[in-house]
Amino acid sequence: MQILQILSKKTMRRLTAEDYAVDAVTMAKALVGAWLCRRLEDGTVVRRRITETEAYCGEEDTACHAHKGRTARTDVMYSPGGCAYIYLCYGMHEMLNVVTGPEGRPEAVLIRGVEGAEGPGRLTKLLKIDRSLNREDLVLSNRLWLESDGSRVKFTAAPRIGIAYASKRDQNRKWRFTLKHEISSRAD
Repeated sequence: MQILQILSKKTMRRLTAEDYAVDAVTMAKALVGAWLCRRLEDGTVVRRRITETEAYCGEEDTACHAHKGRTARTDVMYSPGGCAYIYLCYGMHEMLNVVTGPEGRPEAVLIRGVEGAEGPGRLTKLLKIDRSLNREDLVLSNRLWLESDGSRVKFTAAPRIGIAYASKRDQNRKWRFTLKHEISSRAD
């Protein structure tokens, strides 16, 4: 079932630079239930509620791309929170991440699912998100951004998936957050 533009514009709030200035675990929890917004080339704006996220927390996290330090690929992760980090996985799937925290601290949240598209590769295909949006400023962009409608949601926490290369400790961290059920209440 597709949920688009059900809420009035007055209830939606675009995330600000301050919202992104938190660690990846805090942001991954906060993004469950938020809205991923994409303006397509024809001007249509598509909004989908985020249903699943994963946190990646700096060079000490062996599952994080920045674990081995700053490279051409991971340079964007060292930016201040609030930009997109998009990379190609398995040579075929574009993956959308939201950079979080202060400049110089490489943390990001992988958006794993939205309503109508389970899986990070499916959601980027659905919303036409590709590497041309890498480094996109999510605070100012008119092509890709995040919004909150103030809803409170319940979610489950589980280990991240697809990270067999990481240490056992990092594989077992419960840094994957999945929407548990429908919206429970609105924040005032």
